[in-house]
Amino acid sequence: MISVDEAFERVLAPLSPLPAETIRFDQGLGRVLAGDVTAQRSHPPKNVSAMDGYAVLAQDVGQVPAELTVIGESAAGVGFDQSVSAGQAVRIFTGANVPDGADTVVIQEDTTAENDVVRILEAPRPGQNIRRAGIDFKLGDTPLKAGRRLTARDMGLIAGMNVTELSVIRKPVVAILATGDELVLPGEPTGDHQIVSSSPPALAAYIEQWGGSPKFLGIARDSEASLKKMAALAKGADFLITIGGASVGDHDLIQKVLGEDNLTVDFWKIAMKPGKPLIYGHLDDIPMLGLPGNPVSSLVCALLFLRPAIGALLGLEPAQLKPRTLRARLTENLRANAKRQDYLRASLRTAKDGQLEATPFELQDSSVMSVFAAADALIIRPPHAPEAEAGDFVDLLPLDL
Repeated sequence: MISVDEAFERVLAPLSPLPAETIRFDQGLGRVLAGDVTAQRSHPPKNVSAMDGYAVLAQDVGQVPAELTVIGESAAGVGFDQSVSAGQAVRIFTGANVPDGADTVVIQEDTTAENDVVRILEAPRPGQNIRRAGIDFKLGDTPLKAGRRLTARDMGLIAGMNVTELSVIRKPVVAILATGDELVLPGEPTGDHQIVSSSPPALAAYIEQWGGSPKFLGIARDSEASLKKMAALAKGADFLITIGGASVGDHDLIQKVLGEDNLTVDFWKIAMKPGKPLIYGHLDDIPMLGLPGNPVSSLVCALLFLRPAIGALLGLEPAQLKPRTLRARLTENLRANAKRQDYLRASLRTAKDGQLEATPFELQDSSVMSVFAAADALIIRPPHAPEAEAGDFVDLLPLDL
């Protein structure tokens, strides 16, 4: 068995970013940039007022009170096209262009006005209440760099830069192949010895959440012919995950059967719990993770290894691929750990003192999806970790990544 850290490095080692494609900007949420995004205009394109008030020359209002002649009005979208000279002012509203000649805006609360005369009561600083042209970004700026996964906030920035197309990394197509005579799909008739296959829908949801495109191949039965036929459907995918058949039983056929179809195994078995019987290799040229059959085991392995693999195919920076961990205070005692790194499902809460607290679930069986669904995080117990007492701090992996 190899360690979790070694498995992580070996899964990522052969992976490189996929080719780029061009999409409409409004399809960019969650996508990873293949190139920098360049502003097609400056924002704001001209100096604009940050407040309602009067655009003036600072030299006219250094001493107050001062009276100025109002020569016009500038509103957002409807500017004032003349210049402001000494002794003059222009009524201005938030977001409106500052007329030529003016260099300061006096807020209306610091003025009184009658007819075409405004009286300035408080002296502003020169340049006050003006947003300078290009303060947000300038034509040709590249505030969003290649390798960034786009957020909703980024979408607003892209729109403001007047960018209509984006170069992004193509979504990895991840083929999912379940195995086992005991499995049926949701909604299908179930025999006395069968269960509904729950891992593929969860894995497909994870794959979409992490930026990939899931492709469910179906369920291969426990025969060489069925497994060979179903695995062939993965042709053209960027990554393949199989579920079940990775252990050493008579019906665990992944290594035996796919080994005859050019499966090259890089490693098998990891010193972790749940998830020990995990396979990693290549089926022809397709990277493949052979996940354990128990649902929780398969999903924990996906969190640790499939998520960063998808990230590597998307070109994310190495620092973004490492699982993000938190520290929390235990509410219960934990017994000493054995030789495998353990991942305990736990709930989280914030204590009265503001500290994050973790409570492990009593039931940790790797087939129990209800506990995994209820959990907020996985407490990480390193190999041979000593007993931990309530009040001790532990590392944990949040499940809502």
